[in-house]
This record gives sequence, C-alpha cells and structure tokens, in this order.
Amino acid sequence: MSRTEPTDQEKKELLEKIEPFLTPHLHHFGSKRNTFAQIDEREKMYGGNGVVYLLQMFEEAELVNNRIGAYMILPEKGTSAGFHTHGTRNEQELYIVIHGEGLYFEKENWESGIKSVHIQKGSVTTIRGNGFHSVENSGNDPLIIFVITTNEP
Repeated sequence: MSRTEPTDQEKKELLEKIEPFLTPHLHHFGSKRNTFAQIDEREKMYGGNGVVYLLQMFEEAELVNNRIGAYMILPEKGTSAGFHTHGTRNEQELYIVIHGEGLYFEKENWESGIKSVHIQKGSVTTIRGNGFHSVENSGNDPLIIFVITTNEP
C-alpha cells in the first residue's frame, strides 16, 4: 500500500466529488484550524482495489489515545480497502457511514470464513483486537466513512 499526498488538482476533484454529501469542518478546542489537517491518497489500500482517500481531521498529536480520526472516502463503485487487522498495534476501530453504501467484511483470522454486512448511511461497525476487516463501495455514489481508531487498554 502506497501512501502519498494527492496533487492540488486531485484534492480539488475529490472535494468537488464529496461536496454534495460532506463539508469537513473541524471545531477542535484550542485550534484555529477549521478543516482537515491533510489528505492521504492510498492506492490499493491493504491490497484492496483503486484509490482510497483519508481526510485526516487531526494532526498527529492532537488526539488523546486515538491514532486516527479521519473521513475515509472510497470514491467509485468497486473501490475497496483490503483485509487488515489492528491487533498488532493493540487497537480497535469504528466505522460510521456518512454517505453511500457498501459491503463490510470481517473474519477471525486469515484462514477463517468471511462474514459480510451491507452498510449504508448511519451504519456503525466495530472491530477489536486480532479480528480482520475490509470494506468495499458497492454503490454509485462515493462511500464516505468516518473512522476512529483507538488504542485498547
């Protein structure tokens, strides 16, 4: 998985694509910044398909006990983030679907069977410990998910 910063033109096109569904405003105590900190472009994220974008809402040290607070955008039908685990980093993760629809997949380990769940606006998923999960855009609109990754106690 490569992590790069998109060009200014790519950022503009992405923001235009999500503008009807999301305006990423931030009101963070003690900060004058009122929008995302950066945009990450991840091609074949965790072995998935296409390009996934993360609108990182916070700078690295701005959240206590959290690693990520970001909008994950899967812009096209078939775009996906492949299976991955957070157990090696002792984390748990929440996905909150803001817009679009997709499929959320989970499994116990690399060899186990896969459970799939249809997700849409308002859906919330969680994964803990060594569980594996993946997500795919199955609709015609961008799939926009707010992701919160926290450290497990």
